[in-house]
Amino acid sequence: MKIIRPEDGATVYDKNGVTGKNLLSNKNAEVVRIELSPGSSLPVHTTPVDIFFYIIEGRGEIEVGRDREPVKAGSIVESPRDIPHGLHNTSEAPFKVLVVKTPRPRRS
Repeated sequence: MKIIRPEDGATVYDKNGVTGKNLLSNKNAEVVRIELSPGSSLPVHTTPVDIFFYIIEGRGEIEVGRDREPVKAGSIVESPRDIPHGLHNTSEAPFKVLVVKTPRPRRS
């Protein structure tokens, strides 16, 4: 059995109050834990694979395509490949999100 703890993940993003840690990466999936400090945002971008967001803790907003909706802990949001998406912490507390990409994006 392999147990992966958030503190053990490799930091893959650390800008403007947003930290991303890679927790798992294999041929089938990639899992990244994103933490946004109050008022911060992960800029809108696209991925070449389907993803879903699982809200671990806090409240914020998720943007997928032209939609931007409030979400809270326990919610799951789908984002199809090649559709712009972003995360926004609109609260006064940390906003923690698990991002699951399937399959794992190819690296060049």
